[in-house]
Amino acid sequence: MASLTVRQLDDTLKKLLRLRAARHGRSMEDEVRVILREAAAETGHGAADRFTPAASSKHKAATTDEDGPRILLIIGGGIAAYKSLDLIRRLQERGARLRCILTAAAQHFVTPLAVGALTGERAFLDLFDPQSEFDVGHIRLARDADLIVVAPATADLLAKMAGGHADDLATAVLLATDRPILIAPAMNSRMWAAKATARNLAQLTADGVRVVGPNAGEMAERGEAGLGRMAEPLEIAATAESILRRGAALAGKRIIVTSGPTHEPIDPVRYIANRSSGKQGHAIAAAAAAAGAAVVLVSGPVNLPDPPGVAVVKVETAQQMLEAVDAALPADAAIFAAAVADWRSESESASKIKKQPGRTPTLKLTENPDILSSVAHRTSGRPRLVVGFAAETDDVVANAQAKRMKKGCDWIVANDVSAESGVMGGDTNTVHLVTASGAESWPPQGKDQVARTLVERIAVALDGDKR
Repeated sequence: MASLTVRQLDDTLKKLLRLRAARHGRSMEDEVRVILREAAAETGHGAADRFTPAASSKHKAATTDEDGPRILLIIGGGIAAYKSLDLIRRLQERGARLRCILTAAAQHFVTPLAVGALTGERAFLDLFDPQSEFDVGHIRLARDADLIVVAPATADLLAKMAGGHADDLATAVLLATDRPILIAPAMNSRMWAAKATARNLAQLTADGVRVVGPNAGEMAERGEAGLGRMAEPLEIAATAESILRRGAALAGKRIIVTSGPTHEPIDPVRYIANRSSGKQGHAIAAAAAAAGAAVVLVSGPVNLPDPPGVAVVKVETAQQMLEAVDAALPADAAIFAAAVADWRSESESASKIKKQPGRTPTLKLTENPDILSSVAHRTSGRPRLVVGFAAETDDVVANAQAKRMKKGCDWIVANDVSAESGVMGGDTNTVHLVTASGAESWPPQGKDQVARTLVERIAVALDGDKR
């Protein structure tokens, strides 16, 4: 049977086909398949019998209008690639239509046949594939998706993405797309901790790429453990779902959140700190990510899991937190929920200060940088909305109003942290939102609900550029 390609059609027919494909949200190639299948079914000659029920169902899932979002999954070359097969299923359970690209290295771990069997479409492998490149296939793949997921995202893939390389199908698609990108890093813990990887990740998050994971645990190599395991398929699928949620209030926005305490060392075993569990800051970061924002969470030492879909930068001291916030700018909004220590020791002892009977050591303190004020008073690169937190024990609203004026921020979220309130370390909070127009007192509610309500207000403010 002679082959037929879109190129062989006359210009009028190609234009009609292009319009029909655009109307249905399909590629021209898929539109031709739909037309031919419908025509064959109308003949009554049993053409549909050439597909098994399962294959027919899968093909329908890839082409009908009623189905869910289109996800392009790029599978990188790491041992975690075997999890990508489960990830396909998890995404399909959420109604997604899947296409997959396998890098050359990925094909050492999973086969195109396995991927194609699960997705119902052939896996894409080669930038110079004559079957797809006749209509600029890599550009079509870059545009015919609502979201691109890279899992596993190896150290090599992160480096290529950060550098704008396009020397294979995966990187060419990633460079050509204007769709949201979610990466799930997976690599040896030492590779993850390398300065080059940190630079690459910082560049990608600055470019708006979303990140899920990595997690801590055992590595593929025997005896190796640490941070670098790819996030579990359920985590990745949940993050993808939150990004794809239609009407996401903060879609396209970049948000910085600080959370937790800072630890200011006195000696190797002692430090100065404010009380903070980090629950409220982490909840705000999670809510902002669920609303579609690209979120950078700068967190002091906490015993909490990283929120899904959030780029997390972990710090210890106030100075490190300030540097991390500066590196994360520019942003549309910055929410400073961290309990930053006001002072630090003027000089840190290299060895433990020994307790001596009758002698109390003198500790000279110096003031820490004021992160909230520093960002709020920036003359260039200031976020459109700067939100501070005020933890007070008396005259909560009055003190918060004074703090807002002094710090130069747009809003203050104030709460009563006296012992009887149970806020410190608890799961509920009672807050007051202080703005230039006055103060609103919110009812007692869970910290997750406080976060969602605050994010909704931030979305409205950014949409109208109101402060």
